[in-house]
Amino acid sequence: MAVASSLSTLPIFTPLLARASFSATPSFSRSPFMRHKSIPVLPCISICSDRVFRDFQLLAAMETGATAQSDAEARAGVAVYKPASYDVLISDAVRSLCYALDENKSRLEIDFPPLPSSISGYKGSSDEFIDANIQLVLALIRKLHEKRGISSRVVFPDKPEKKRATRVFKSTLELVNGVSFGSLDDIPGDGGKSFLKSLQSALDLDFSNEEEVKWQNEGNPALYFFVGCSTSELPAVETYVNTFAAEVPVVLFNLELDTLRADLGLFGFPSKDLHYRFLSQFLPVFYIRTREYSKTIAAAPFVVDYTGALFRMYPGPWQVMLKQGDGSYVCVAESSDRFSLGQTKEELLAALGLQEEKGSTMDFLRRGYKNTTWWEDDVEKEESMSWRS
Repeated sequence: MAVASSLSTLPIFTPLLARASFSATPSFSRSPFMRHKSIPVLPCISICSDRVFRDFQLLAAMETGATAQSDAEARAGVAVYKPASYDVLISDAVRSLCYALDENKSRLEIDFPPLPSSISGYKGSSDEFIDANIQLVLALIRKLHEKRGISSRVVFPDKPEKKRATRVFKSTLELVNGVSFGSLDDIPGDGGKSFLKSLQSALDLDFSNEEEVKWQNEGNPALYFFVGCSTSELPAVETYVNTFAAEVPVVLFNLELDTLRADLGLFGFPSKDLHYRFLSQFLPVFYIRTREYSKTIAAAPFVVDYTGALFRMYPGPWQVMLKQGDGSYVCVAESSDRFSLGQTKEELLAALGLQEEKGSTMDFLRRGYKNTTWWEDDVEKEESMSWRS
């Protein structure tokens, strides 16, 4: 029997979260999953409570886009997450962003899959990935302006990218208020830019046109969004922030920072100090990192495929979410501090009843000697803990 079909027939259970009291040290809490010794099956849990009723009310609200929450509910996180559309995703991101701005947070990150597929900035068509992110950030800016009247500036890696976005999204821009475009080329001098960008400035090449000038930098925005930047452009992002947005909130929008961090320190890329000094300042306010896993077991179907996500909707806690057959994500663990990628996988295995006995040979062979990344380990070198909180 195909694994995908077997997982799709798993019973949808009533979500029930055991909330933990958070302290300065990481404290994980898990939902009351029953563990099966051989085949991972999530049983139906027939428990009725006010909490469960509220969770299903919230799920219904998310599916209709009406996701009004009290402050206490927002800080408690969600038991089930199943947005009906990208419009709902953007609305949730705006809500989380507003919470952070109200708390005077100024270095922020928003990261979620911009396309309903495995395509990312490093797979498939990069133009498709970039265009999806531009469309999404413009939708977010429109909602943010309607909600708070905040003016925003979208910052692109260079002038050609800005020019292309102006041309491709001309009709969309006519409908969005409070938005302007900028680029890393606006930094005085070379600003840490690449040789080609420095050459462009030296030759005084001007790629602007009348339409682009219409969306040029005008006035001082209240919020900056950076889109489409690669690892090699992160030093220029830091310089831009220090130059133009030292006292203004900044959002790194769908830059896939965990992927970019992996290149830091490699030959030809910025040093790891960029994370310790700069990237560690950015608080994830809306974060969905999905991953697909496989696990070999000793009984049919022998190979189990499962999907999970590391999830955060500020001011709620960090949550490990397990994908169900109906496409919803259900919380199986949560913490006040960020889960490492290895911890996320461990919590998913524990929820499915597939975790080997602690300290056993099989546990060591599967986990290996090290299952964390350098940026997850180097706590003492970081100038800020915001990216973990």
